[in-house]
Amino acid sequence: MRKCKLLSIVIALLIICTAVYITAARSQPQTRTKRPATPAKPTAASSISFLDVTRSAGIDFHLTCGSLEKRYIMETMCGGVAVFDYDNDGWMDILLVNGSTLEDLRAGKCHPSKLYRNNHDGTFTDVTAKSGLNHCGWGFGAAVGDYDNDGWEDVYITYLDGGVLFHNNRDGTFTDVTAKAGVGNPGRWGTSAAFGDYDNDGYLDLYVANYVDLDLDHLPEFGQGPFCSYRGIPVSCGPRGLKGGRDRLYHNNGDGTFTDVTEKLNIDPGSYYGLGVLWLDYDLDGCLDLYVANDSSPSLLYHNNCKGGFTEVGAEAGVAYSADGREQAGMGIDSADYDHDGWPDIVKTNFSDDSNNLYHNDHGREFTDMAGPAGFGPISIPFLGFGVRIVDLDNDGWPDIFVANGHVNPQVDQHSFGVTYAERPLVFHNLTGGKFEEIGPRGGAPLARRYVGRGLASADFLNDGHEDLLITVLDGSPVLLRNQSTKKAHWLRVKLIGTQSNRDGFGTRVEVKAGGITQTAEARANSSFESAGDPRLHFGLGEAGRVDSIVVRWSSGKVDTIGPESADQELVIREGRGSTESLPTKHR
Repeated sequence: MRKCKLLSIVIALLIICTAVYITAARSQPQTRTKRPATPAKPTAASSISFLDVTRSAGIDFHLTCGSLEKRYIMETMCGGVAVFDYDNDGWMDILLVNGSTLEDLRAGKCHPSKLYRNNHDGTFTDVTAKSGLNHCGWGFGAAVGDYDNDGWEDVYITYLDGGVLFHNNRDGTFTDVTAKAGVGNPGRWGTSAAFGDYDNDGYLDLYVANYVDLDLDHLPEFGQGPFCSYRGIPVSCGPRGLKGGRDRLYHNNGDGTFTDVTEKLNIDPGSYYGLGVLWLDYDLDGCLDLYVANDSSPSLLYHNNCKGGFTEVGAEAGVAYSADGREQAGMGIDSADYDHDGWPDIVKTNFSDDSNNLYHNDHGREFTDMAGPAGFGPISIPFLGFGVRIVDLDNDGWPDIFVANGHVNPQVDQHSFGVTYAERPLVFHNLTGGKFEEIGPRGGAPLARRYVGRGLASADFLNDGHEDLLITVLDGSPVLLRNQSTKKAHWLRVKLIGTQSNRDGFGTRVEVKAGGITQTAEARANSSFESAGDPRLHFGLGEAGRVDSIVVRWSSGKVDTIGPESADQELVIREGRGSTESLPTKHR
């Protein structure tokens, strides 16, 4: 009986205490909090950080792209950049593609693109005047590839009314060979373009993504029409409501000319709004497949049958629509094996109010969008992504993801939509295990600033084993970001030279074993949005001071096995020789 009384007293006291606690809690003011898109004050510094060195590096360029009001759709899409070694001195140079305005285009006034030569000391010299890259037009994207296998990189630039192929003359100059080559893309507005050898004949073919067919004399009126508003406010029209431009695929004939095989191979029969282009061998059958990011229409995945033809399998493979079956506004794309399972995955950026995609390759059968579980997608929803790169920024052996953002409608700044015209970049650090953490604000002041970002390329401009970044900015100066990552880690860089395969080695698959991890990468230059990056393969090695082995699977079918090799160097691997050359590098 006494125990029952004690128990009753204890229960009564608990009830009284609980009531007092609830009453006190209810007396406090209640507030509803929202998850911020950007952490206000990070608590810890990141090992990944960047310094804006644009001015000190000697880059003086202004990207012109229509009016500041962006009354027409073509005024929102400029920003191509190409990073390549045009003079074969072993250092990455920079080509910045310029746009125009309607008034200047009609008057024949040029806004020249600019070529900058790397001075080997962190600075660049403007060599545009003598380069021959002087085509006058409204430019958009750039692709790089040695289409004639002479050992010198050539350049293709897309314009509002076609494309131009510049042949490298091996003396610091280029010649317009478009008419002879047959790759003019006449009358079409090209955006991204990419070189890749889809039939493994040793010569690079060319894919050009076309956006919409515009009549400059009858442009749709700003804000007038069902597809000329955003969240109820008047903006530029399109792309919905405008006629799409059919992409073009040009086959390299091996004699300096190309054949348009678009209709023959049934490429882009729906004339979707093409923006991003990527060659990759997603099923590891030795033949390059093709992924195209389309705006406001299904993205397309062309499976290569290894017999010179393609089958479009985007919907079946899970990369045509969002996870809930919606058409998306795809912009930039890139590919890498982010989780070290040996299969190339795909990242794609999209319009604001939608998540970016992180398509995990389910061993060549199909893809699963892991943007949500990976911590990559949700934070991207307020942002409008364009250029994107998957690259190991801190050399820990796990590829990170960098996204350049910027809206297309400056009018959003006049409203409280929760989105802005200029936007900060997003930096996703690979945590391993298929997880990422967005650390942008912790990566230094340049990553906390807002830009109207478009093109994006990565390159080791200092040849010191750290990947730098270059962002193009609409109506402004580009941003050259010097990698200042503090983590002490080893690395390896691989330059490929094909003999039976195409000279650039595009499509070649390289496997590097070091520190108990096998990393795989595929050689390419053209990805992101309207951009071409450093074609040399970069591998972060973490604490491993030695590479156990390097296996190179060339597109010709040949396999070279090399190693062991020391870390912290650049190796040149020539097809069929089974040996390497080490190039001098700088060390911090």
